[in-house]
Amino acid sequence: MFDRLKRQRPVARRKALLLDTAFWAVLAGAGIFAYGERAAAPSPVRDLALPLLVLAVAVPVSRSRPRTAVLLVGAVCALGLAAPVPAGSPYLLALAVVAFRLGTGTTPAGRALTALGGCLALDLAVCAVLRVDAVYWFYTVSMVPAALLLPWLTGRYRRARAALVRDGWDRARALEERQRAVAEQARLRERNRIAADMHDSLGHQLSLVALRAGALELSPTLTGADRADLAELRAAVADAVDHLRDTVGVLREPDAHAVRSQAAPPESVEQLVARARESGAPVELRRTGSGAGLAPVVDRTVHRVVQETLTNALKHAPGSPVRISVEHRRSRTSVRVSNPVPSPAAPPFPGGHGLTGLRERVRLVGGTFRAGPGGGGYEVLATLPDDVGPQPRPDPEPPGAAAGLVAARRVTRRRFALALAAPAALGLVALVSAVALALQLTGCVLRPADFAELRTGQPRDSFAGRLPDQEYAYVPDGVRAVPRPPATRCEYYRSNGNVLDRVDVYRLCFAGPRLVAKDVLPGRA
Repeated sequence: MFDRLKRQRPVARRKALLLDTAFWAVLAGAGIFAYGERAAAPSPVRDLALPLLVLAVAVPVSRSRPRTAVLLVGAVCALGLAAPVPAGSPYLLALAVVAFRLGTGTTPAGRALTALGGCLALDLAVCAVLRVDAVYWFYTVSMVPAALLLPWLTGRYRRARAALVRDGWDRARALEERQRAVAEQARLRERNRIAADMHDSLGHQLSLVALRAGALELSPTLTGADRADLAELRAAVADAVDHLRDTVGVLREPDAHAVRSQAAPPESVEQLVARARESGAPVELRRTGSGAGLAPVVDRTVHRVVQETLTNALKHAPGSPVRISVEHRRSRTSVRVSNPVPSPAAPPFPGGHGLTGLRERVRLVGGTFRAGPGGGGYEVLATLPDDVGPQPRPDPEPPGAAAGLVAARRVTRRRFALALAAPAALGLVALVSAVALALQLTGCVLRPADFAELRTGQPRDSFAGRLPDQEYAYVPDGVRAVPRPPATRCEYYRSNGNVLDRVDVYRLCFAGPRLVAKDVLPGRA
């Protein structure tokens, strides 16, 4: 196995290297294409060589340290804004790729958002320091966040989906193993049930055999040797009952499912008492009411209560009368079995395994059970409902399952809210930025007709009402560098409100309060 893993590692490394090389080639091709399309004379080192070198480092680094890769590519994008003639960076695709890898990795959401926010803050700082054109402000607050957040969210979704599929297969395997364990437990429960029934039925039969041997031992027609043989037979049967109880007691376990799955008793209480009487046991049975509506599990429990207590009475108080009372009244059945205690020093039912099983059986069907001194001797009283509905026990969850489920739901809700909130916030920022950009660009527009009516030598107050409320704040450096008359103060206005392209700029130069020059400067330097 370790040899196979060693062989797989070089293959995986080669695949990763080929994939990173392909990514870098695509991103480099986009950068080279954009470099060739620039109108102004670009710098080969700043605009091409340096970005490609940074990408050659950032692409492989994005596998192990995706946050560092995001910051590196963000710096490359900011480099395009810092050029003498700002331009939208062609490396937004690279930014999207490393942001996607950041989402597919194991970086916590807080740290990932910190890295994305730092990348965006760097671009905004460059825009603020260099006072770039308004269109690049719009580019920075709309396109850059889109290239960061949307791929990151896509990567997180892919990682969450892969984890969900993997957890699903793990859960399927766990359920399959659990199903096998349940089947094995069912087999064990059935064996326990058979052992319990063998103990109850066979023990009862052996007790009757011992009782009949004791009765024959008193026959006047037997010789002393016959009586000795019968005494040995009775002692041997009693020992067999004890050994049977001890052996089966090791196997049997309290099991609610086995009790609920019992079928109807093979014989009635009357038949059980009749067999005991035939064996010479002084048993008295009194039944009141009708037991026709008893549920099978309740009928079986009544039979087991009578059988177990009768067996104990014949074993520990042989020859003493046993009184059995079964009363059906008001949807309840009461079973009372009593007999005199043979000796105050001898406990009536040593061991107590049979009574413990009876108590559990009665409790599972919704009844009550009491065994102890009463009525001038020893008494067993069981009260049962006539009908027992299905009472399936829920399977206990494994330790920590409830807490794990709550945590999983909390994480799912948080991811769902983030998946909705991030695009909504991004769209809101883009909308606000677009509105602000439109207001800014349309608020500094001087109409061509008003510009044509201006005459040099006019005081500014005479045409101040025709001028826009604000000046054009983001004049390109190439336009601002055009020579102007000395000792003058110049104002700049846009010739129209086109947002997507640079337009001609109107320059009005004043010497004191008078207009001394007006120029039309091309928007593209």
